[in-house]
Amino acid sequence: MMVRRHHRFPVAIPVILVHAQRERLRYSGTVKDLSQRGCRIESVIRPFTGMQVELHLQPPGESSPIMIGNAAVRWTGSCGIGFEFLTVAPSQQERLNQLLERLSNHGRDLPLG
Repeated sequence: MMVRRHHRFPVAIPVILVHAQRERLRYSGTVKDLSQRGCRIESVIRPFTGMQVELHLQPPGESSPIMIGNAAVRWTGSCGIGFEFLTVAPSQQERLNQLLERLSNHGRDLPLG
């Protein structure tokens, strides 16, 4: 059994995946669970393990997306795609931390999707 270092929160947050080397390649998806260092996304894209993308998470009620500068695919399967966040700018990490704190405090009462 895998032991996670960070709690994962179930969510339904729209996300855009931007290919790291080909910025014109953009795919939509939905973040299904979220933690401080990664997430699981459902999308039509079928990436390879190790592929790196930029993620634009759009939490409801926020005017701009939370930008994950570099995320790597760690696994793929029938339940989605697992990403590890590799590079997150400090200002974006703060926004992510605030979102996770709201999820922790309000749980399912928070409208996310």
